[in-house]
Amino acid sequence: MEKGVLDMAQTAADLKSDSFQGGEKKTPVLAVHEAARPGLEDARPFKQQSFVDRKAIRKGARVIDILALCLISFLAASATGMTLLDLPLGVALPFMALAPLMVWSCWSAGAYRFPFTERILSHLTKVLLGTGLALAVLIAVSWIFGLGQSLSSVAVVGFLAIITVLALHAHHVAWMKHLIRDGRLSENVVIVGATENASNLIERNSRDRELNIIAIFDDRLGRAPHRVAGVPVVGTLDDLLAWENLPHVDRIIVTVTSTAQDRVRLLIERLRYLPNRVVLLLDLDEFNPNGASLAEVADAPAAYVSGAPADARRAFVKRISDMVFASLLLVGFSPILAIIAVLIKLDSKGPVLFKQKRHGFNNKVIRVWKFRTMKPDQAAEDGIIRQVTSDDDRVTRLGKFLRRTSLDELPQLINVLKGEMSLVGPRPHAVGMTTEETEVHHLVSDYAHRHRVKPGLTGWAQINGSRGPVHAAGEVRERVRLDMEYVNRSSFWFDLYIMAMTAPCLLGDSTNDR
Repeated sequence: MEKGVLDMAQTAADLKSDSFQGGEKKTPVLAVHEAARPGLEDARPFKQQSFVDRKAIRKGARVIDILALCLISFLAASATGMTLLDLPLGVALPFMALAPLMVWSCWSAGAYRFPFTERILSHLTKVLLGTGLALAVLIAVSWIFGLGQSLSSVAVVGFLAIITVLALHAHHVAWMKHLIRDGRLSENVVIVGATENASNLIERNSRDRELNIIAIFDDRLGRAPHRVAGVPVVGTLDDLLAWENLPHVDRIIVTVTSTAQDRVRLLIERLRYLPNRVVLLLDLDEFNPNGASLAEVADAPAAYVSGAPADARRAFVKRISDMVFASLLLVGFSPILAIIAVLIKLDSKGPVLFKQKRHGFNNKVIRVWKFRTMKPDQAAEDGIIRQVTSDDDRVTRLGKFLRRTSLDELPQLINVLKGEMSLVGPRPHAVGMTTEETEVHHLVSDYAHRHRVKPGLTGWAQINGSRGPVHAAGEVRERVRLDMEYVNRSSFWFDLYIMAMTAPCLLGDSTNDR
């Protein structure tokens, strides 16, 4: 006991001594505060989502460049007393191709990436390379196809276009740097690992504000300091996975030291299924502040762990198919929906529809629509959710039939159309749902990974017998195992197969009480 007190006193003395080295006060890197350990509520504020982000700026810059180049082509044609439509096709074609070709060439040269630390001269060199190459191609094509009479015009207009794009990009870069200084382009980031590497990252970031570091989580909370370079250590990895603000985190950075290979492996195994981008930064000692930016280092392929954006084409196809099928089903089932609504009003007092808080994509809380199947005073939205059991007196007479046939879930087609759910995916569980008097996310370490995709109206688990309430920890584990199997196998054809196999469940499944 006395030794522990002496150790704490010595630590405090060391920190006090370190904080006044060189005649000026310094913030200790790994400060162990006497105050109570910070909690999730002590995390730093999130940067509010806005229309201004790097992706929007990249798209906006391309649109501005295209419009400016189209205007130049229009003015060049007007100088001849004719419009582009009045000119012969062979003469008009180079001017019509000017805008898309120059923008595409600049994009290929990387002129629309706008890295954080890129100098303006380096950026304008890319622009000059892209626009110059595009102009050379236009002149060459005009000469090859015998359009010699327009070569001089193409050259003059092309030169004006290059000057215009260079001026626009000088403005783009200046605006980007202004937004960076204001912190408006910073991503919301959490760190896993209260280590010296985390301290190096935070101190490096404090100068450029490239990242908005919210909090630190550590799987060894008992031996972690309360704060690292001023950022609070607010919880364990389990706290992070169950955190209601996880959907607002743009990136998770693991900063455990490279010598702790087993620990790194365990952390990555827990994090790799999250939809958030997870990157691994083990050693920052070699980091060159005058080279690549911290944000670029954290976004490098070598640092990539998980959370890469899904295949854009697959995501697009899934969203379109969800909207088409959900619309058709909503129209097709509309007579049944109307009949059910009337029967609910006749069966018991209370509203026809019921909204319940459930976990959606990336653990975000959504409100899911259902037909009411319980007595009005029993269908609580919030708090600990007790699952339905056989002969549950909370369920109405009609509700038993609706739950057995899953017809009570049909209003969730509205959630699908809103983009909160998909037709196929892991079923959304109610917030606060318990099994064996324990909230289900505490029963399975990989539970949060099922939120890597949007929840579904039906799913792989449901057509494999894991349907309805889960009353034992083993049932929860089996449900999560099947959900993770779907996440790993997800495809358009797999979704079609699951939808086709769901029909027998909708016709009735007496083996499961819901």
